[in-house]
Amino acid sequence: MTPLRTKDAMSQQHSAIAPAPNSAKAKRSDWWRDAVIYQVYPRSFADSNGDGMGDLEGVRARLPYLRDLGADAVWLSPFYASPQADAGYDVADYRAVDPMFGNLLDADALIRDAHGLGLRIIVDLVPNHSSDQHEWFRRALAEGPGSPSRDRYHFRPGKGENGELPPNDWESIFGGPAWTRVADGEWYLHLFAPEQPDFNWEHPAVGDEFRSILRFWLDMGVDGFRIDVAHGLVKAAGLPDLGGADQLKLLGNDVMPFFDQDGVHDVYRQWRHVLDEYAGERIFVAEAWTPTVERTANYVRPDELHQAFNFQYLSTEWDATELREVIDRTLEAMRPVGAPATWVLSNHDVTRHATRFANPPGLGTQIRTAGDRELGLRRARAATLLMLALPGSAYLYQGEELGLPDVVDLPDEVRQDPAYFRGAGQDGFRDGCRVPIPWTREGSSYGFGSGGSWLPQPANWGELSVEAQTGAAGSTLELYRSALAVRRAQPDLGAGDAVEWLRAPEGVLAFRRGEFVCVANTGRESVTTRAYGRVLLASGELTEADGEAKVPADTTVWWTTA
Repeated sequence: MTPLRTKDAMSQQHSAIAPAPNSAKAKRSDWWRDAVIYQVYPRSFADSNGDGMGDLEGVRARLPYLRDLGADAVWLSPFYASPQADAGYDVADYRAVDPMFGNLLDADALIRDAHGLGLRIIVDLVPNHSSDQHEWFRRALAEGPGSPSRDRYHFRPGKGENGELPPNDWESIFGGPAWTRVADGEWYLHLFAPEQPDFNWEHPAVGDEFRSILRFWLDMGVDGFRIDVAHGLVKAAGLPDLGGADQLKLLGNDVMPFFDQDGVHDVYRQWRHVLDEYAGERIFVAEAWTPTVERTANYVRPDELHQAFNFQYLSTEWDATELREVIDRTLEAMRPVGAPATWVLSNHDVTRHATRFANPPGLGTQIRTAGDRELGLRRARAATLLMLALPGSAYLYQGEELGLPDVVDLPDEVRQDPAYFRGAGQDGFRDGCRVPIPWTREGSSYGFGSGGSWLPQPANWGELSVEAQTGAAGSTLELYRSALAVRRAQPDLGAGDAVEWLRAPEGVLAFRRGEFVCVANTGRESVTTRAYGRVLLASGELTEADGEAKVPADTTVWWTTA
């Protein structure tokens, strides 16, 4: 009856199974079916020149860290030329790098170095809208009503006696009307900030331009594109009113006249032809907020995109019943179209899951309170092991491997999220998950750069840093390193479309995949379950004796029966 202490097992596991980017698994042509893709938010990752803003050279210098972590690919949030009204999601030039991040030579060097390390590069593409400083939009304003340039966007006369009312009742995702009036009296559509006018995808020039942009970056060597607002390109004919509905509550729960229209799929079939001209298994990843995972599956049919983010999973509470339901529905929806499921817990638009799980359920994905930090971290670690055990591809957001919480107490005067200043709509607290990550225990901005950081970091950031956690048995960083190493080494993990559910106590998820077994206790009390073999990894301490295992609350365990 010798207790097994998992903290020691974790450190031993990491030293025994090193990440192997050049393994047979990584070399498969369908690498994206089980890839672990790490999201880099460039302005908050690493600053090479001391201006307080992360940049491409900073990312390039840290690529070995991502390789050693065990990532297969790196997704870069936008670094294009932009006035930065919405952190780069307002693009002025899709073929240029914004000077704050570097230049095209820096992008080329980053892509080359990544490939040399066995990492693939996925870049963000923003096709729903441009910046109001884009050449096309500036020309549309200058040429006035009725000009061909205005047809590339959604310009309309207003309603009311003198056209003083918006053309319809649509609301911006950031709050307020989705229309802004220009000096000549016409209105233009922007589903996000006024600085982000929506393209009119019914105009052939828009499609021609974006196919050219795809080829530009494919020729640079990128391995794929994450498509921002992939569900938003096509609007319903006539731009019909919604009729006074609470539009923000309907988002993601119903088909809207400006989201998830069937016409978007024609766009992506054309794009797929472009991508298939290039060797090397390049991929498309859709950010598609849809009412159901079944509608999400439409985006990943064999002649369209390769992956789509699983936002239904991201917004699921830490609850065994809810988790099993969304896992089953996801796998069932993806199976008919032959696409891999994707799993994600955090990104640049939602409260980090270490803070979401620290708070009571039902608060959504933007939370203003820190909650119970210890509870949140324990659940976050367990949720990560559960996610990485599921069939398909997993996405990690920078800093989650450090167990970073959201920074919920940023002073109002430092906030930069445009939604925060709109006075309505979503809360606008996305800055909390965008605070630059810590690399060292001490020094200016904890190793982020030599000149401070564009958002202030908490005083305790140093103890969560890469330096503080590297080699520390039981640290969250070492847990991630071990988990990704085991995932790569275990033939039953990664790609697939099914799990075999096992009998388990209430509040516990247990499933088998070949010779691999995962057990996740989402309850508040320890449970006793069968010991399924040799422990590969656990998110917390557990005790095994006489063929049984005592699994603490908020803990996930991986076993192998081999």
